Amino acid sequence: MDKEENILGKEKIGKLMIKFSIPCIISLVVNSLYNIVDQIFIGWGVGYLGNGATNVVFPLTVICLAFSFMFGDGASAFLSLKLGEKKKDEATKGVVNGIALSILVSIILCVSYLVFMPQLLDLFGCTSALKEYATSYGYIISIGIPFMMIGNTLNSIIRADGDPKYAMISMVVGAVCNIVLDPIFIFVLKMGVEGAAIATIISQIITFIMNIIYVKKFKSITITRENIKFKLDIAKKVSTLGISSFITQMSIVFVIAVLNNLLVKYGAESRFGSEIPITVLGIVMKISQILNSIIIGIAAGSQPILGYNYGAGKFDRVKKTLKIVLGVSLIVGAVAFILFQTIPDKLISIFGSGDEKYMEFACIAFRTYLLLCIAYGIQIPSGIFFQAIGKSVISAILSLSRQIVFLIPAMIIFGSMKGLMGVLYAGPFADGIAFLISGTFIILEIKKLGKNQEINSQALIDDTSTDNKLKEQVIITVSREYGSGGRYVARLLADKLGIKFYDKEFITKLAKETGLSEEYIELNEQKKKALSNLEKGTYNNLSNEDELFIKETKLIKEIAEKESCVIVGRCADFILKENKNVIKVFIYSDDESKMKRATEIYGLDKENAKKEIKNINKQRANHYKYYTGKEWRNYENYDICINSGILEIEKTVEIICKIVAQKLNVML
Repeated sequence: MDKEENILGKEKIGKLMIKFSIPCIISLVVNSLYNIVDQIFIGWGVGYLGNGATNVVFPLTVICLAFSFMFGDGASAFLSLKLGEKKKDEATKGVVNGIALSILVSIILCVSYLVFMPQLLDLFGCTSALKEYATSYGYIISIGIPFMMIGNTLNSIIRADGDPKYAMISMVVGAVCNIVLDPIFIFVLKMGVEGAAIATIISQIITFIMNIIYVKKFKSITITRENIKFKLDIAKKVSTLGISSFITQMSIVFVIAVLNNLLVKYGAESRFGSEIPITVLGIVMKISQILNSIIIGIAAGSQPILGYNYGAGKFDRVKKTLKIVLGVSLIVGAVAFILFQTIPDKLISIFGSGDEKYMEFACIAFRTYLLLCIAYGIQIPSGIFFQAIGKSVISAILSLSRQIVFLIPAMIIFGSMKGLMGVLYAGPFADGIAFLISGTFIILEIKKLGKNQEINSQALIDDTSTDNKLKEQVIITVSREYGSGGRYVARLLADKLGIKFYDKEFITKLAKETGLSEEYIELNEQKKKALSNLEKGTYNNLSNEDELFIKETKLIKEIAEKESCVIVGRCADFILKENKNVIKVFIYSDDESKMKRATEIYGLDKENAKKEIKNINKQRANHYKYYTGKEWRNYENYDICINSGILEIEKTVEIICKIVAQKLNVML
């Protein structure tokens, strides 16, 4: 790990970009091609009505992907977290439960689709002319849902297990099989859309089998009959960890549902009819998805480079990396813009031929709906940039705003004003607004880079005399409310017992180990913000908070093995719960005492003190709940709970010392 981190901070950025971005681009493009290949062969073998039918069925597939990514990415993050804590058994349970969830939900969706297929197709804008094709295609695709979902879930887990190459190969093999089998079933066997669906299922089964074979070869865990048990609490945790992937995919479903229904409505009122618009826009969006995949791959490849150098305070490298990412992405967007504007007829012809109206509308759709596709080169990298530097709220806003906040309302409003063309105008409108917002956030952030960040902290150093007065080794963990003086209690306690005090020293140790700046670590550790679950990395499925927690867990366990000490916060009471020589303390206080301490010692003004106390304690509680599954303020987690506001700091320290002395049978 250290070697890779040194590379991230020293190697030429262009070389790093090639190393990290190329695999991302390949994987994402291959995944996009899976959805496009069927349409190419169906267009030539069946006609544009067949393509329209697959566009109507497509949202059903995306719903399945949303769940499989949620369970796969969630299980992957759980695996990484628990391996970081050296808890292989729990890591295995997370993987098992992620797979179990995928199996369960895939069966439910499969049965639901088979039973309610006609109603679901109507929900996604199916017309009478498309019904027969869509129903035939949809029923067959539904049979393959379990193979597709479980295969995708395993794909994410395999990447987290340390073999992204195998994960990519299994996906590529499936895609290649689909390309080979489609023409055989459609043209040779004359099976039309049913043949395309069968080819897709066979390809998914092949990927599924390859990934199932890998299960016996897991590097980091071993799945046995004994640990194949469904645990509701672990299943919930896995689902929570993967929620960002689910939201991203479901936003696509929502957009397609609204778009298809508007195209059917306003298309019927136009000279093009309903079927041509719904077919063409489906193809347009899937071709634009290839563009998105390339740009996402470029930006995702920069994620570890940006995150590491931002945390390390190497802002020149951050700026240079961002400049390269935006520059390359804009070039890709510009090339796509030229193609969409100059040869839309050639692009649509890849998907088969159509009548004069079909070709006419295809040219209009490409040139209008994708008019500002060059803006993808700013909007997509911006979201991933803010994700990389740990600003999950901004990342979530930039990632979801284009489709949910701007595109859907624009389609509805413009459609009511301008009909079919109004729906097309919504595309560049949403892209333009998203571009302006992304650009503004990026410019403001670049201006901040390199500026000193002010951190409110108590003016105490961590150096303590270690004239150990204890005969036996003891670890005292101190969890504390913000404003309770808990850190000061822990500091004095360590000094009185003559043992080591660990709080800010963790930050120093982490900074030395990771290369991340101390300021960055202090701002990001021990806190869990409301939208931090949306902050997952595109390929490692871990947020910055997760990475810090894994490293802190390792440090805490190493320290606990070597010496007596007092450890402040960081879920140390939970991490060391198996250790017999641990005394777990929780320091709290009344509101008045916390306010007094915050204003007099921390230097906060009265107006902001109450808000700051509430906010930080909420983040600490969320952090504790997220990583331990327990309530932070629950007295059952601790051996000693003391109100420092009533007893004052010195008396609090005295009481804890007496309890420690009694436990160890020593005189202090």
